[in-house]
Amino acid sequence: MSQIDRLADQVGHSRNYGELWQWSVDRPAEFWRALWEFYDLRALGGTAVGPDDADIVDDVPMPGTGWFRGAAVNYVDQVLRHVDERPDAVAVVSISEDGGRRTLTWAQLRDQVASLSEVLRERGVRQGDTVAAYLPDIGEAVVAFLASAAIGAIWSGCGQDYAPEGAAGRFAQLEPTVLFCADGYRYGGKDIDKRADSAALASLLPSLSTVVSIGAPVGVSGELDFADCVGRDSAQLRYDPVDFAHPLWVLFSSGTTGKPKGIVHGHGGVIVEHLKQAGLHADIGPDDVFFWQTALSWMMWNYQLAGLLVGAQIVCYSGHPLYPDADRLWQILESERVTFFGTSPGQLQASRKAGLRPGVDHDLSALRTLGSTGSTLAADLFGWVDDNVRQGIPVSSVSGGTDVVSAFAGGSPGVPVVAGELSCRYLGVALESWSPEGDPLVDEVGEMVITTPMPSMPVKFWNDPNGKRYRSAYFDHEWVDGPRPHIWRHGDWVTVTDRGSLIIHGRSDATLNRNGIRMGSADIYEVVEGIEQIAEAFVLGVDGPDGAYWMPLFVTLVPGADLDDDLVARIRHDVRTKLSPRHVPDEVVAAPGIPHTRTGKKLEVPVTAMLAGRSDVAIDPRAVDDVDLLDWYREQGVRHRW
Repeated sequence: MSQIDRLADQVGHSRNYGELWQWSVDRPAEFWRALWEFYDLRALGGTAVGPDDADIVDDVPMPGTGWFRGAAVNYVDQVLRHVDERPDAVAVVSISEDGGRRTLTWAQLRDQVASLSEVLRERGVRQGDTVAAYLPDIGEAVVAFLASAAIGAIWSGCGQDYAPEGAAGRFAQLEPTVLFCADGYRYGGKDIDKRADSAALASLLPSLSTVVSIGAPVGVSGELDFADCVGRDSAQLRYDPVDFAHPLWVLFSSGTTGKPKGIVHGHGGVIVEHLKQAGLHADIGPDDVFFWQTALSWMMWNYQLAGLLVGAQIVCYSGHPLYPDADRLWQILESERVTFFGTSPGQLQASRKAGLRPGVDHDLSALRTLGSTGSTLAADLFGWVDDNVRQGIPVSSVSGGTDVVSAFAGGSPGVPVVAGELSCRYLGVALESWSPEGDPLVDEVGEMVITTPMPSMPVKFWNDPNGKRYRSAYFDHEWVDGPRPHIWRHGDWVTVTDRGSLIIHGRSDATLNRNGIRMGSADIYEVVEGIEQIAEAFVLGVDGPDGAYWMPLFVTLVPGADLDDDLVARIRHDVRTKLSPRHVPDEVVAAPGIPHTRTGKKLEVPVTAMLAGRSDVAIDPRAVDDVDLLDWYREQGVRHRW
């Protein structure tokens, strides 16, 4: 029986998912109290959760809604309670690109967290201080985070693919007192030495009092060695109770067109949302091995920690997901007996175009569910998984974001999977598709909105004392009949079907609006990237003078393919016949690459502005995965003649 069915039974509710979802959004206090009790959560420090609905969620409209007011918690309490149940079981596996493998048992994880947090306390780290991490996806990062959270310090992580200046653009805002860094990592078959960059980053953070290095010393005066910090045998685990809304971590927006926004999430909101998503919707528990290929710069690293919240083993992987070839992650699934694998459409697309048959070439019998996020998962990739991984395996295409460090919708046990769709809105998420007038739509494209609060909505933005930047990001949208200041507008086009499933069409601020007919870029990508010769596509709608409109399609090709007349004709034909004759691109251009944020999202909005020649949008090169591409795209805008 799935965990979500157990919860329904516990509250005496129907197991019908649609009815359960409706109850969860109509009666949020009942639902979140039921989840608290289902996972036997504890209020610490002598506090308790009161009996009234107002003790669970108050009646202050978002963005100021309060949750579980008066209840003290600590994220580490929920994680390390699993030590007593299975001290010798493996909690964390770290795998490097070259096949190196290290493990931490639950008891070892507890002991290392206890030792490191003791060292940090001795160095003067206190509740509310900030801790920065410049690290690969390794087990040491997990230990460092938990040790910081145990004190009530605020964590913020960044992958070492960022240059020191790019990382400092985020961390310097936080004025961290501690920096965790590593001597380097292996990526794409090369050893990347990050000692000089780590030292440079430390020099850019004058607030630091402590630097803890992993591996060889990075050359900072007085730095501590991580191995020494976690090696104290006599340290006793201690975690301090903090308010439910006390900051747990700060995640950053991509920062492509301005200073990255620091999005602050609280201990309690993350605990309950991640238990809901990982425990109920992913159905992960103590018998599972959870692997989501990610990096510290992406919120999925934070979400992968949810595996520990539910007592599962998690797998950290530091390396290129497609090196030495597209089979690399499938090898890990086999060797680690992974039960829930999370990946990106890009990795699945690369596997398909490499002709892989993972279910034939590997023993994937342990795998129960495959998850995907980062961008829309095209319908043909659902079919590829069914044909080449395992017939009937549930595919959970998930949509959420850094904004809530969670998901709004995705797959769930017992809910049918339809290719190209997200199976359902998640429990407690009052998601609707709205017309410009603010009317709910069914089976029509509209703005994705959230009409009632979620516990993991940001506590605040960093350095935003009056909340202006926070409200501007989600709540200040002008609808036809005026502002609706308590409705969260996420910025995506979405269709909610009459079956309760969803189709994501792309960003609403990157809409392809040709002759008054709107189209989401994701719909174009699904058609074009389904063509064998196309590795990736990038479509933009550029407004020109006097109502002119230019819609170029940039493509990268698989090795050995050429963008000849036949391929261009195929692209135009497929868009015309499978999607819309009004959205056939004006031209198809072979590109040297597609620009992304560091977390893999295509830079549609800022590059569109750049091609239009707008001077009010400047792209921060530190937030782009391949900065050299920007000059090439800028030249495309200059080349175009209106």
